[in-house]
Amino acid sequence: MTRPRIFTIGYEGADRLALITALRSAGVARVIDVRHSPYSRRPEFSQDELRAAFEEYGIAYTHIETLGNPLAGREAARAGHIASYKSVYSAHLESGEGKKGLAKLMELAGQEPVCMLCLEKSASHCHRGMIAEKYTALTGQTVEHLRVPASAPHPGQHAFDFG
Repeated sequence: MTRPRIFTIGYEGADRLALITALRSAGVARVIDVRHSPYSRRPEFSQDELRAAFEEYGIAYTHIETLGNPLAGREAARAGHIASYKSVYSAHLESGEGKKGLAKLMELAGQEPVCMLCLEKSASHCHRGMIAEKYTALTGQTVEHLRVPASAPHPGQHAFDFG
């Protein structure tokens, strides 16, 4: 059986070195940030900081904003309306912007091992899990969900990011 060329990972509760170690152990060549806004309350997980850290370890970084959760989906998730959040995001994946993002993801995954990144530890609680399901439906390829060992909690850390 061949190794998957596409993975997902969440950095919730992890430190950056543990994240990088998990990515390198899986053979990831490129991280695809699927957060709508690639910024974090923890500066080491903001776009510029991540890009620099990944590049230091030979991992490329790409942000695909069109795979991020739209504002209506993020608001529904934060309000605890999970069914609404999932409905909004499913519709987004079927939109022109969502399809554009999926096409870019498929293009990159066809070139090298990639990993979708977001905050939420569990892909089943995050929009990247929905992207993975759609990707599998479109390509038949299995997406593997990686985990990063947790480190000490950080102030202001949220359980759900919803991208």
